[in-house]
Amino acid sequence: MNDVFLSALVSLEPHPDLPPEQRIFAPFIGSWDLVVTWYAEDGTIIRRENGEWHFSWVLEGRAVQDIWIVPPRHERPDHQDPYEYGTSLRFFDPVLGVWRSTWIGPTQKAVHVFLAHQVGNEIVLETNLEGERRMRWIFTDVADTSFTWRNQRETATGWLLTQDFQAHRDQRN
Repeated sequence: MNDVFLSALVSLEPHPDLPPEQRIFAPFIGSWDLVVTWYAEDGTIIRRENGEWHFSWVLEGRAVQDIWIVPPRHERPDHQDPYEYGTSLRFFDPVLGVWRSTWIGPTQKAVHVFLAHQVGNEIVLETNLEGERRMRWIFTDVADTSFTWRNQRETATGWLLTQDFQAHRDQRN
């Protein structure tokens, strides 16, 4: 393990220049166990997997990075479909008044660029996909030990739920 790289990347707290009211990803700092569910267009469940999600302040506390792993590391060696092992990097843009976020999922060969902001008690990340369709990721029901994350895609008739995560704080860390 490269301790110099980790110490240059990881921060213990947010940078003082980040306004407290804009620390919208702070509740997620730490490690989470996941149950990930994928849905068909008719709402039926088509897949369910365990996962893990880890969040940390990075880059002098000016950004939040996460690592999202499905299935979790301890299940990957014997799993038929190591679905994803990816990361997001998010930082607050004071000019726009929103967080910029980029998701990189090398296994699925995905890169998505989002703008994120708080809407009531939810954190909403929005992007345009190919063909100008919109997609949004929503953090909701955020508590100290749990939250829900939803992936929705825009259709001609409204928003379609394609995936959700039920997250529970990993008490081992």
